[in-house]
Amino acid sequence: MIWRKSAKPGRYESVDGGTIKLGDAQASLTFRHHARARRMILRTDPKTGGAVVTLPPGTDYETARQFAQEREGWLLARLERTPKVVEFTDGASVPYLGTPHLICHKPDMRGTVVREHEILFISGRPEHLARRLRDWMKSEARREITQRAAAKAATLGKRHARITIRDTRSRWGSCSHSGSLNFSWRLIMAPDWVLDYVVAHEVAHLAELNHSPRFWAQVAQLSDDVERACDWLKRHGTKLHQYG
Repeated sequence: MIWRKSAKPGRYESVDGGTIKLGDAQASLTFRHHARARRMILRTDPKTGGAVVTLPPGTDYETARQFAQEREGWLLARLERTPKVVEFTDGASVPYLGTPHLICHKPDMRGTVVREHEILFISGRPEHLARRLRDWMKSEARREITQRAAAKAATLGKRHARITIRDTRSRWGSCSHSGSLNFSWRLIMAPDWVLDYVVAHEVAHLAELNHSPRFWAQVAQLSDDVERACDWLKRHGTKLHQYG
């Protein structure tokens, strides 16, 4: 196996490491080389149910494989606590602004996705259902977030730059020095007041690009549920990654 350099300086593409033995089963193993890493880091991937090892420069694959295999018990315990993946399929349930909605495939329906009475009707061929629902969720996230961000920025007398919707795993949102805002589309599945808090958090960075007392005062001005939303994200945030 050979490292393949990516377009981003200091980073390398992930490499398939095959599988490792976890209990009586096999799990996928992925190597990720990072030029700035100082030690090996092991984590689980909720989407694949496998293990991921981040490698510092100069670390060989066999050392990384042994590192992961020796922590078999830890990996099994983590995976047991990881929510099972819920595919976007007919009959499954997915939250929309915190409320469970039934996915219902309606092939001949006009339009792409229609939301009615806690049911999400999706048209078209069955193999396109997951993509259509995911695209709709992203569109809904952009709509909700854009409206809230504009209103909250106006409250502070600020204007934000571009809004980007992504599938981020390490953070729910971010604000750049230029005023660009980035958010995870999965926030559309969180309760309304949680999504609202995350938007308030990032918009507040337009005034205070830090986490000082002044920053948190700005967040409190823009959101009524700061502590409750932070607690919800700590307890339930990872579950949003189990869908789709």
